[in-house]
Amino acid sequence: MATQAATPERRRRHRASGRQHHSPLGLVLPAVLAVTVGIWAASIQRFENGGVATGGQWVLGVVTAVVIGVLAFGLGRIQHALPRELRALAYGVLTAVTIGFLTSLAEGSVLRAAGIGVAVGAAVGLVMFYYYYTHE
Repeated sequence: MATQAATPERRRRHRASGRQHHSPLGLVLPAVLAVTVGIWAASIQRFENGGVATGGQWVLGVVTAVVIGVLAFGLGRIQHALPRELRALAYGVLTAVTIGFLTSLAEGSVLRAAGIGVAVGAAVGLVMFYYYYTHE
């Protein structure tokens, strides 16, 4: 009885020009994350001020969205150059900073914001490390 031989996995090589192709998902995910965090930050400030929208809240939301978007986009561009431990750590740190900042906006103490940020960031870092370890 004939059996089919397993063929080795073939990977596409980048062209010699060094130009790298970026998928649309690499732009969409940081943008969605940025908009979500920006709206979240602005709404936290709005609810803290009695529900009245002000220009400062909009500025905070836009600046937060731009900063988180740039950091997430940059991490997405360099993640393949990092070993899996540093890649998981980078995603954990980005999550910890984001959650800690949002917690501090909700009039939480510095220790509370840092504690929640570190706890969530550590959990995300461990999950990402497990994912990269099992899929590489």
